[in-house]
Amino acid sequence: MKFEGNAEIGIIGGTGADIALEDAEDLKIYTPYGKTSEFINVGYFKGKKVAFLPRHGKGHTIPPHKLNFRANIWAMKELGVKSIISPSAVGSLKKELDKGHFLLVDQYIDRTKKRLDTFYEGGQVCHIGQAEPFCEYLNNLFYESGKQIEGLNILNGGTYVCIEGPRFSTRAESKTFRQWNADIIGMTVYPEVVLAAEKEICYCTIAMITDYDVWAAYCKNCGIIEYGERCENCGGSLEKLAVSIEEILDTVRKNEGNLKKLLEIVIPKIDTQRDCGCHHTLTGAVI
Repeated sequence: MKFEGNAEIGIIGGTGADIALEDAEDLKIYTPYGKTSEFINVGYFKGKKVAFLPRHGKGHTIPPHKLNFRANIWAMKELGVKSIISPSAVGSLKKELDKGHFLLVDQYIDRTKKRLDTFYEGGQVCHIGQAEPFCEYLNNLFYESGKQIEGLNILNGGTYVCIEGPRFSTRAESKTFRQWNADIIGMTVYPEVVLAAEKEICYCTIAMITDYDVWAAYCKNCGIIEYGERCENCGGSLEKLAVSIEEILDTVRKNEGNLKKLLEIVIPKIDTQRDCGCHHTLTGAVI
């Protein structure tokens, strides 16, 4: 069956988030903001019409700070997408959030510097609300479904610190983010989430934890602790831990199966006809 009509669900896939669609075709969507990261692959996934966009392009060639977020979100809206799912690889800022865990984000802290983060640049002013930036309906759906997958540790709710990139944090920055009680760190959720809100699209981030960023150290007696001169618990020597691309990709490969199982369970359950507060975010926001 050839894909016809609008897509219902959008997936903006980060590292390790590629999925195969049935009866798919690649669409080039022209936007007022330039090119999308790649052609958008539209087709069917478990009976739902899905639009899939590799966030960093095919072959992962576009760094986070060079992503055309506005074009990507505008194109999703143009295709009729009402809900965006965003799987992303992230670093952990807390000992209890181990490599391989999944976290459904409900808050973010923006630490980016140079990104174009609104569709409203003149003519109209929009003060979009971001008190609750992520779709509660989608988060709950993924969480309840994720608990059914054997061996998957999934948590509902946490704060994502979004840094500019493409560099990783200094140890001082990483420790500061921990003092803010943030949970994870990455480079892509902002401004994707706020642009989705400006287009009244539900937005959900499935954060896949791949590393401990650079705040952590390993003690052979006490395990993972915050880095210092000596272990704060036993006084023993410490091994510095520092995030690397090799570590991220290794963890992603080990978790691709769980992500695909989660998408296979949840996507057929998404009620694309339901009304949602996310679809009314412009009410009272535009002057």
